[in-house]
Amino acid sequence: MKRFSKVGFPVTLDLQQRRSRRVVAAAPPRRRAHAAPPWWFTVPALLLFAFVVLVPSARGVYYAFTDWDGLDPQFAFIGLDNFTAMADDPDALGAIWHTLLIAVAITVIQNGIGLLLALGVNTTIKSRNFLRVLLFAPAVVTPIVTAYLWRNLLGPDGAVNSLLGVFGVEGKNWLGDPGLALWMIVLVVVWQFAGYSMVIFLAGLQSIPREIYEAAAIDGSGPVRRFWSIVRPLLAPAITINLMLSIIGGIKLFDQVYALTGGGPGHATDTISTLIYKDAFTLGEFGYSIALAVVLTAIVAVISAGQYTVLSRNEKAAS
Repeated sequence: MKRFSKVGFPVTLDLQQRRSRRVVAAAPPRRRAHAAPPWWFTVPALLLFAFVVLVPSARGVYYAFTDWDGLDPQFAFIGLDNFTAMADDPDALGAIWHTLLIAVAITVIQNGIGLLLALGVNTTIKSRNFLRVLLFAPAVVTPIVTAYLWRNLLGPDGAVNSLLGVFGVEGKNWLGDPGLALWMIVLVVVWQFAGYSMVIFLAGLQSIPREIYEAAAIDGSGPVRRFWSIVRPLLAPAITINLMLSIIGGIKLFDQVYALTGGGPGHATDTISTLIYKDAFTLGEFGYSIALAVVLTAIVAVISAGQYTVLSRNEKAAS
């Protein structure tokens, strides 16, 4: 005779239910098939990107091989004439040289100062947070505003010459002297963005465990040795980012140059970007200016790719 539980159900039925639950619980869950997201979800974004970027860029490259003046719908295809004319144009060659010189100078000086600032504020002093904010503050100001500010400071009757006059030093025409104007542009850019490089280096420094510094100090390594053997390899990712941003920004530099000197005196500070603007909107040579833009794009692509390859190889070797 079957025994009944307190609620009146047979005990055997209760045991069967328990066993079935155990079997269900022990059964391994089915693996869900890994379904790739439908590719057509990207179609709207790709169409917008093509309409905004790819199509205008392709048309721009085509205009580089024409004599288009920017207004007349009638223009002729002239092949490589714009590029051959560029090779014989001293202004274009000078602009390319100035662009490369400014880019290299900004990259070296800005990152050197940014690294020193990062090492200086990566301490336990009480004012470190205030100093970090103060040094980074210029980077959040619009470049054109910064350029006009320094234009007033470096003018013939500006604050810099007035301060030098207090000490009996004769002021200079900082932005009107062909030998000084280019370096004043470098000074302004470095002043504004050294704090930006500092923040990236500081993030890299704070990711280094303190135990490594302490172990190196116990082994008798000095500050220079610790920096070269420990800090420098571990900062490789931050160095790569900073160098890439600095060199690309220096090659494409326009706002500060145009606001400070307008490419002058003469063509002493013209870069590729300022020459593109002048040829297009002052001289009406849109075809020639677009050819300059194509050259600028090629320079940025080649230098960026080469720099990234070298830095990535060094970063892997350091790690």
